Amino acid sequence: MYSPLLLGVITCIFALVLTPIVRRASISFGFVDRPDENRKLHKTPIPRVGGVAILLALLCTRGVLYMVARPSIDVTDWSALPIAYRLIPAAAVIFLTGLLDDLVGLRPWQKLIGQITASLLAYFWGVQIQAAGAGISLHWWSLPITVAWLVLCTNAVNLIDGLDGLATGIGFLATLTIIAAGLMQHNDPLAIAAAPVAGALLGFLRYNFNPASIFLGDCGSLFIGFLLGCYGVLLTQKSPTVLSMAAPLVVLSIPLLDACLAIIRRFLRNQPIFTADHGHIHHRLQDRGLTVRNTALVLYGFCILSAFLSLLIANYRYELPALAAFSVLAGLGIRSLKYIEFGTVRRMLLTGSFRKLLTSYISLEQFASTLARADTPEDCWLLIKKNYQDFGFSKVQMQLAGHRYIESTGRNEETKSWRLEIPISDRDYIQLAGISGAHSQQSVVPLFAEVLRRTIGSKLLAFHALQASAMLGISDNLTMELTEGKHNRNTTAIIKQRITSSQTPAVQGLDR
Repeated sequence: MYSPLLLGVITCIFALVLTPIVRRASISFGFVDRPDENRKLHKTPIPRVGGVAILLALLCTRGVLYMVARPSIDVTDWSALPIAYRLIPAAAVIFLTGLLDDLVGLRPWQKLIGQITASLLAYFWGVQIQAAGAGISLHWWSLPITVAWLVLCTNAVNLIDGLDGLATGIGFLATLTIIAAGLMQHNDPLAIAAAPVAGALLGFLRYNFNPASIFLGDCGSLFIGFLLGCYGVLLTQKSPTVLSMAAPLVVLSIPLLDACLAIIRRFLRNQPIFTADHGHIHHRLQDRGLTVRNTALVLYGFCILSAFLSLLIANYRYELPALAAFSVLAGLGIRSLKYIEFGTVRRMLLTGSFRKLLTSYISLEQFASTLARADTPEDCWLLIKKNYQDFGFSKVQMQLAGHRYIESTGRNEETKSWRLEIPISDRDYIQLAGISGAHSQQSVVPLFAEVLRRTIGSKLLAFHALQASAMLGISDNLTMELTEGKHNRNTTAIIKQRITSSQTPAVQGLDR
């Protein structure tokens, strides 16, 4: 009864029988995924809680196994139970988290709390990354590293569950690889724990492959990703070398690569990490003309190659050549997907555009800091006059507090020029002109304009007060009170009296 093959076959039979039952029940209760002509392109509503069928199949097999092996298991000593039983509380938490998301919808942070809770439960019951190879202990780092790994694996499988049969098929192949690696390492408990999962996924794949009649749902994809992450940790606990610990990374290469690429892409695009998009690996393959089935089969093929390399690593032979081959294979695969984000970053680094952009932002920060310390319109003008060419402008004109300033490089190419006007008030403005194609820091022009508008705008009242004091002969003390916003009724009365005798445009603006 402890044969992995027999356990897998029994669970597969349970999955084949239970999945149609769960499918019909889901339709009856309305637990279906409805098409939206955006990301959900299936034509009819499809049940979305297929993970329930997988869990039921596993529970049935565990129940049969427990009844047969009951005399030899001491249920009072939890730590002595096989790892498959000790993982039940953690697996239950992650399954319920996914099920709640399927039924009522959870926010990303709520799902993350459930994933971290399940990971902590798994850690305290023996799923621990304790060392980075022989003799290299992680000490207290073991806990955060293990939790981070389990959360990453959980979400990685969830992210690739966007195509009929993809997450199920890759999960099946990854589980088979873990079983084979466990047997090669004489880790029979791991093989016995993973075998029913492989059987359940194979039985479910019969209904989940294109055209799917039932979806995994988050309760299924999170559950599978979490278990695979746990099995990957258990596979490395007896690893004698640092390189051999890469075996689970290679086993789960497809979901892990897709998750990492999604995070990097969204970071580069300044998008929320948890937002949905059409940039996943399977989407890119479909954009190149592959059908849903062919896309799944191509990724299955890559997973099989990764499994072969992973077994070489797990067998403690040819680790370095296997890792090198995998790196080349993964690099070529990512390059063939032609992600615009990575191509743009590569060109920026190779052509020096990134350094130029960084220099532009540094210059802008320095300019903003210096401009904030300017006390008079003349000081502002001197700074603008000194820096305007560096930001791609050939001419600058400023109307500020009754003064007009103009500066030009002398280049006048009307057909190629462009103009930008920055209003500061109803009478104050800054006008900038540039020439298209000129070597400059034009990438930060909008930010440069915003710095001018915000910084000078905050000083406008003080500048007008200085102008009014100069025209009306207001004392320095009154000027200081006015510019600092501390003037009282007496100050205001004095200013209005002076305004009555001299209504210049600038003073009129001050009076308002």
